[in-house]
Amino acid sequence: MDVIPAIDLLEGRCVRLYQGDYAKSQVFSDNPVEVGRNWVKMGATRLHLVDLDGAKQGFPVNTDAISAIVRGVSVPVQVGGGLRDRSSISQLLQLGVERVIVGTIAVENPQLVQDLCTEFPHQIVLGIDARHGKVATRGWLENSEITAIELAQKFEGAAAIIYTDIHRDGTLSGPNQDALRELAQQVEVPVIASGGVSSLTDLLSLLALEPLGVTGVIVGKAIYTGDVNLSEAIKAIGPGRWQDIPPDHGFSTFA
Repeated sequence: MDVIPAIDLLEGRCVRLYQGDYAKSQVFSDNPVEVGRNWVKMGATRLHLVDLDGAKQGFPVNTDAISAIVRGVSVPVQVGGGLRDRSSISQLLQLGVERVIVGTIAVENPQLVQDLCTEFPHQIVLGIDARHGKVATRGWLENSEITAIELAQKFEGAAAIIYTDIHRDGTLSGPNQDALRELAQQVEVPVIASGGVSSLTDLLSLLALEPLGVTGVIVGKAIYTGDVNLSEAIKAIGPGRWQDIPPDHGFSTFA
């Protein structure tokens, strides 16, 4: 299972929000490139970037920071936030971004997203941000009436689905395993968990969902606060864990 560090960009800085509230942002670094390099040094094989300004305004805003990160690290980068037309998506892919994450347009213009999945195979990721099971859009500022599962089932051509429980994001309260399990059982597309990871125990618990198709987890606040050591997390649940973990590890998850 991939452990993917998150870098949330607000006005060019690396921040974290609490439950998606822009008024409750905490700045962790003025140099997101160095943040990305640090996560790579600790073993990250992919970075997850969110353009928070873009999510609010509806078009990419932090392109300079995104470009600098892409050029400054040696691993693939995926980006979401404000990608609501083909031009914006093409712009980021031309910057060297490996995969782009779409959310709002999947609700508002599903045909466009289906066309994008065909035009850019393996590069379009469906971002599902859910509040009480319903999909939120436009930087989590608006709510739709479509459920997460209903939306996911429309886009079997996506490279992956990132599922975020908004009420758990930035709270260190643990991922919503019930929702992840239900979603993974209903789709064939790989699912990436996001939101609420607070400890190595949370990460280990997600391994029970790996056979269902939960293939990765995005970790944000917990690695910034030190609640999760990224290197240890990657060794514990990453692709090479079977070789790295001694027989007396004590976690029944691996039995």
